[in-house]
Amino acid sequence: MPWPIYLAFKQLFPSGRRVPFFTLISVLGVALGVALMLVTMSVMGGFGHQIKKMIIDTQGEVQVRARVLLDQPAAATVEKALAASPAVEAYAPYATGMVMLEYQSRPAFPAVQGFNYEQMKKVVPLGQYLTAGSLDNLDDDSVILSSVLASTLGVRMGDTVSLYSPLALERAKRNELLLPREVLVAGIFHVGHQQLDSSTVLCSLRLMQDLYGLEQRVHGYNVRLKPGADEHAAAAALNQNLPAGTRALTWFEANADFQAVLSFERNMIFFLLTFIIVVAAFSITSSLLVTVVRKTREIGLLGAMGGRARHVAACFCVQGLFIGLAGTALGLALGFALLHFRDDLVGFIARMTMGREAFVKFYQFSALPAHTAPKDVALIIIFSVLASTIAGLIPAWRAARLQPVEALRSE
Repeated sequence: MPWPIYLAFKQLFPSGRRVPFFTLISVLGVALGVALMLVTMSVMGGFGHQIKKMIIDTQGEVQVRARVLLDQPAAATVEKALAASPAVEAYAPYATGMVMLEYQSRPAFPAVQGFNYEQMKKVVPLGQYLTAGSLDNLDDDSVILSSVLASTLGVRMGDTVSLYSPLALERAKRNELLLPREVLVAGIFHVGHQQLDSSTVLCSLRLMQDLYGLEQRVHGYNVRLKPGADEHAAAAALNQNLPAGTRALTWFEANADFQAVLSFERNMIFFLLTFIIVVAAFSITSSLLVTVVRKTREIGLLGAMGGRARHVAACFCVQGLFIGLAGTALGLALGFALLHFRDDLVGFIARMTMGREAFVKFYQFSALPAHTAPKDVALIIIFSVLASTIAGLIPAWRAARLQPVEALRSE
């Protein structure tokens, strides 16, 4: 073993001390920073992964959208392109818009989406999000409401609600009266996505076309891809065969604004948490600088015995590298342990604060999702080890500049 490395370990673990204080504090500082970064990034990744699953489960991996309504000839062309794509497993037309929903003189203005259930069930598994009712009961005289919307209006399954569409305004301009559509609530669903759960109405495609006077036209298609198919490549291939005025969008592109905000929040949290590692690096620097001051005569003796400046500097750089590696390993172990018991921790916090039921009611979750991406783990490891190694450069530079004669005269 080269003597600079041997000397570095002797300074980190002096003889006669089982747990060196300065080494322990430095390693723990890095470990806590790494653990916090890992837990935070995994939880944020879990929410992002869960939201991605919700979007795909309600829209499909790809959506074909048109600038104008698709009539039957244009829709036939789109369906021909979808059927010819080797990556497409199933597709279903949809029409969407806004309506006014009224129940016992209480109005709401949700988004409404109409679809053909026989086709849509092959594309999106909406049935797994139903908390009451069944999609099999959905017909042209019934709707399914999102959970928050139903709760806000006090609507239960089996109640009758009134739907007013913008078509009524067009008829009013011609002095015509269009009565509201009385429909039955056939089910209630809860996705876990705030926007979808707060103001969404699902109905049959024919009912949506009647409400908006669309006749046989639709707004687009939800597309389910085959397992393993790349959505970006599939969308690019579809765009080459779709008619003018239509475009295939991936789930990410269709929700670009929301995904941009989520990505920005995730990056900002990672940026802020890096300062914990920076603070730990400063503690490493300060402890090694103290070592340089305490070992000034020894450093001078090494120089007098023929030790070169780079060897002396390497001794302190190795100490920073070891602290970084040990702290990172300990932090990863602590972080993965916290992730494993995260639901127990959430339950404990809920019991100690407001109770589990109230916790779920106000925060909308009782279990924390977690998704640890390998690239995040690699980034955390590289950053923490690099920061710890750099932290040893200042003490190493200070030690390398000591002149042997002056160092030996140091008191």
